[in-house]
Amino acid sequence: MSPRSATIPAGLPATDTTVDLLVVGSGTGMAAALAAHEGGLSVLIVEKSPFVGGSTARSGGALWLPACPVLREAGANDTAERAATYLDAVVAGSAPAARSAAFLAHVSATVDMLRRTTALRLFWARDYSDYHPEEPGGSAAGRTCECHPLDTSILGEYRTRLRPGVLEAGFSIPTTGADYRWMNLVARVPRRGIPTFAKRVTQGLGGRLLGRRYAAGGQALAAGLFAGVLRAGIPVWTGTTLLRLTGDADRVTGAVVGHDGREVAITARRGVVLATGGFDHNMEMRRKFQTESLEANLSLGAETNTGEGIRAAQDVGAGIDLMDQAWWFPAIAPLPGKPPGVMLAERSLPGCLIVDQNGRRFTNESSDYMSFGQRLLDLERSGTPVEAMWIVFDQQYRNGYVFGAELFPRMPIPQSWYGAGIALRAESLSELAALIGVPAHEFVATMTRFNESASAGQDLDFGRGRSAYDRYYGDPTVTPNPNLRPLLKGPFYAVKMALSDLGTCGGLTADERARVLREDGTAIPGLYAIGNAAANAFGTTYPGAGATIAQGLVYGYIAARDAAHAEPRR
Repeated sequence: MSPRSATIPAGLPATDTTVDLLVVGSGTGMAAALAAHEGGLSVLIVEKSPFVGGSTARSGGALWLPACPVLREAGANDTAERAATYLDAVVAGSAPAARSAAFLAHVSATVDMLRRTTALRLFWARDYSDYHPEEPGGSAAGRTCECHPLDTSILGEYRTRLRPGVLEAGFSIPTTGADYRWMNLVARVPRRGIPTFAKRVTQGLGGRLLGRRYAAGGQALAAGLFAGVLRAGIPVWTGTTLLRLTGDADRVTGAVVGHDGREVAITARRGVVLATGGFDHNMEMRRKFQTESLEANLSLGAETNTGEGIRAAQDVGAGIDLMDQAWWFPAIAPLPGKPPGVMLAERSLPGCLIVDQNGRRFTNESSDYMSFGQRLLDLERSGTPVEAMWIVFDQQYRNGYVFGAELFPRMPIPQSWYGAGIALRAESLSELAALIGVPAHEFVATMTRFNESASAGQDLDFGRGRSAYDRYYGDPTVTPNPNLRPLLKGPFYAVKMALSDLGTCGGLTADERARVLREDGTAIPGLYAIGNAAANAFGTTYPGAGATIAQGLVYGYIAARDAAHAEPRR
């Protein structure tokens, strides 16, 4: 099949069909499809959205790949044994050890497969620390890889079918995570920030003049996978929703999907891979399994992630686990009708802190985003909920750093933020306390203690700056602690925050072969789950940047290999 006929053009109906492997979901599910195709299986991908790429295309595109060929070639000197020690420490029994072991055992093979089947070029994001590098086996040098910017024009007429990213602009600057670190510090470390910024602007603008459209991050990763799928001739049915799985009590044999108002039956001789994402935008499920305090429409996951895959598998007896977990992501509170604003380095930079409705700090602001969200939920469950949170900073902070991925240093905070009440400005701390509605005496006391600690370079309350991960997004020009600086001179600002997420990470119980398990722990033949459709392979923890997408890719490879060796249903 040629790439031109690999997706369903508008108006052409899908029909009942038989394949070896059915993949439901076109994020990391594309890795499963590529591995299956390379193994000689016929494959079909069905995707609920009109777009291809899922939450992968909306992500930062990082990949946590311990001891992989990319790291070895870059001289990282990492080992699978050291990574296993680290996962054993951070997972701490919250997921089966066999899941971590299988992930590590297949990382290198997955990378090799992606190199053979796609145009992706990966590099080691050196110094992007593991999220818990102080744990046994942890690495301050990091195990995260990224994609070099990729020309999405390789998708040809299907480029418009690639799911848009979280931040879309008329002129794209293909910024990797490694670039972001220095571009964010352009005003503080110009010798690194300015050349990095100039390089990517030149690439984006120069590429346009040459008819190229460069993308980085999750856009590059999804585009590379999609191009590989097109080149392999793997059909992709977009606008196609999973309705139910088919089979009997002993085996899943396919699925019934909805397309253009009709039901279509797909027989899968070797199995079905559920790569449908989590239940990010199903508020009934989220409030049932997580917390009733969650607000709707705050997730940054794909809007089509509403849990169909999980529910369809439950209907055939599948078990679920870790449903209270998500890849939590503190964000800027949304403007009316808009999504939350992305914030990452902002919490770590010196000259800021975060307070609750009582005017008090409640956590290490620089901690990884999943741990930050888990801290909020722990406080809620203990009876001391954080009902509102504000990031507080001064003019020096505003002059020095990018904020919210769109405000460059010295740019004024937009009037729309003030009008919506998500940004406030005052000349004194007591005045700011009144504006954000917190007790002035508590807030001033918090600021006094924070300023004393920051001046000494030691956060005695929450240990901010002790971890190599904290320091990665700090300001290296600030000493003795790159994450701490006192706020002594106004004007002062407060920006309202909200608890967002990159997707849920509780789901179907799966084993080390990616097979979905029943509630009694036995495998359901013919059914696999990967990515956020499956319960997090790393339990209640986020080992490092890109662990979510990496496990989706690796377990997609594992599922495809297992299906290739499965006894086909005649």
